[in-house]
Amino acid sequence: MAEKNIFDLTGKVALITGASRGLGRAFAEAMAQFGADVACVGRDEAKLAETVKIISKYNHRAVAIKADVTKETEVKRMVDETVSKLGKIDIFFNNAGIARPPRKIHETPTEEWQVVIDTNLTGAFVALKHVLAHMVKNKSGSIINISSIAGLRAEVPEVGPASYGASKAGLILLTNIAAMEYARDGIRVNCIAPGMHKSELGQNNPGPKPDPAMMEKMINQYCEAEIPMGRMAEASELAGLAVLLASDASSYITGQVFAQDGGQSARL
Repeated sequence: MAEKNIFDLTGKVALITGASRGLGRAFAEAMAQFGADVACVGRDEAKLAETVKIISKYNHRAVAIKADVTKETEVKRMVDETVSKLGKIDIFFNNAGIARPPRKIHETPTEEWQVVIDTNLTGAFVALKHVLAHMVKNKSGSIINISSIAGLRAEVPEVGPASYGASKAGLILLTNIAAMEYARDGIRVNCIAPGMHKSELGQNNPGPKPDPAMMEKMINQYCEAEIPMGRMAEASELAGLAVLLASDASSYITGQVFAQDGGQSARL
């Protein structure tokens, strides 16, 4: 085992939702860098094309698939198209997600709550459902659900309102249940709970846009006060953990949640 490259993903096919930007793009590049063919899924075709171009330098197959995880017909097509173009699905990053501006519960419009739950939890469930149906046939697979430290504890008001935290907490329990249900099918299901990473999450929120300089100042103050390492992470810093969970290096790991947050969740 010591002589084997247990992180090698050559011959594997990875499907990644939310791959048009941010963390999803980082996951896509990490998979290609370690040898996998990659299906990049998202709603923004131009941004997906950028991701495919970025990972093409690794000389593995990469395809862009436009799909909205809140629409089950599109999710099913996403899975079918990946299998049709790349042959199978070995690795699935269940990453698509949205956020809305922090508000107290009594100030949150019900429709705003619903759109976050529909994307981050119901959308993740539907994607999991259709990918699992394919993986069960092959008796193998690694699924990585992307939650948040906001799903581990209340990160308010700075990080996540109730809708975001509830959706990400639900995804953690969904990870646990899926891991138990499909362990005998050769399918591992784990979860990454990122802390503050540079991404575009929330930048498309409706309403007035915050002043960039003010936002940067607030984020820096937050990181200094709340994160032991004192900084926000780059999206690319998730690559190592992503490859670990996608590869044979984690062959006996399932049903686990890995917080990557600079030590923030150590403050119990």
